[in-house]
Amino acid sequence: MSKTFHLEIVTPDGPTFQGEVDSLVVPAWEGQLGVLPGHESEVAVLKPGALRYSREGKDEWLAVSGGFVKIDPAAVVVLAETAELAEAIDRARAKAAAGAKQQALSQGRMSEDQVNQMQASLLKELVRMKVAEKARKG
Repeated sequence: MSKTFHLEIVTPDGPTFQGEVDSLVVPAWEGQLGVLPGHESEVAVLKPGALRYSREGKDEWLAVSGGFVKIDPAAVVVLAETAELAEAIDRARAKAAAGAKQQALSQGRMSEDQVNQMQASLLKELVRMKVAEKARKG
């Protein structure tokens, strides 16, 4: 059995990553879903969170904001709403955006739909901050 599998991470903007990896962990609604070569076929819904793949012994982190993952024994495709490499995340900007969204939510002058959208946007910023911190720690 192969020690790697092919991983593709795709967003509406195009491919974010394509290559051979040793392992993958995605934030599924059922919990963290780990994938190794030869994994049974499966489809799962992603929630906003940290995605990690290992390649040649090095972990790479991405912030994803939802989507789907299709797993086959030799290949995995992640269809994400957004996928941002940890190195590309501006931690200060994400922190400022999260603070502004928390403040707007605390003022309570929004419709239920606006509150839901603001909470989803806040969660995205918090995930970005978490992923950037994980990558920084190495």
